[in-house]
Amino acid sequence: MARKPRERPDGSSLNVALFIACFNDALFPSTGRAVVTLLERLGHRVEFPLGQTCCGQMHFNSGYREETLPLARRFVGVFGGYAAVVSPSASCVGMVREQYPSVAEDADAAFAERVAAVVPSVFELSELLVGRLGIDDVGAYFPYRVTYHPTCHGLRALRLGDRPLRLLRRVRGIDLVELPDAEECCGFGGTFAVKNADVSAAMLGDKVSCVARTRAEVCTAGDNSCLMHIGGGLARLNAGARTVHLAEILAATDVRPGP
Repeated sequence: MARKPRERPDGSSLNVALFIACFNDALFPSTGRAVVTLLERLGHRVEFPLGQTCCGQMHFNSGYREETLPLARRFVGVFGGYAAVVSPSASCVGMVREQYPSVAEDADAAFAERVAAVVPSVFELSELLVGRLGIDDVGAYFPYRVTYHPTCHGLRALRLGDRPLRLLRRVRGIDLVELPDAEECCGFGGTFAVKNADVSAAMLGDKVSCVARTRAEVCTAGDNSCLMHIGGGLARLNAGARTVHLAEILAATDVRPGP
């Protein structure tokens, strides 16, 4: 997946490892490709470590701490040493940053030190762009009416604030509209949607109603898990809107490929 990036004039090219997250790898690979396209367009080198796998969030959230530890060890072994690790999943970044230190308590002191060294280098995409690189205009062009859903992990765990919106506001051609009750959960929550299906469906109904009220063509977010949930609700209601990951909007340009 790694390709030679356009050289930055100030020589400040960053070597970034892409943590795609297993959900995206299996179901939404276009999001991972969009992250690579975007970062290389900005002049950075992106590597895709082939040894990566699940971060262990599903295991941890289901109470399987012991089964989470080998996955945490693998993550640290694969991504340790990179100046920056980026993921198009606020949920998985939240797992690494919030829960890995807790998981490391079940292991030895040496592993806890390795976790402490890796965690600060792991970023959600908007964090990397706005916080680490100081960029809010990525040269994107997306001529659609768009509304943004702040996912729970991005909002409450990572505290992304307005970083995604700062990026979206600088996209050329976009008609960005505010989502009513934006901070309300969509109802997905991983296994929550399975174990509490009726509650999840009710929460989804509220979210889909809010999206429909904006008359947006596109609902975007920083987690494809939430977008899959919302997208299913929109499709079943024939609401006239689709879901697109933030990375794919930011990677879009008005440059058309040649014949």
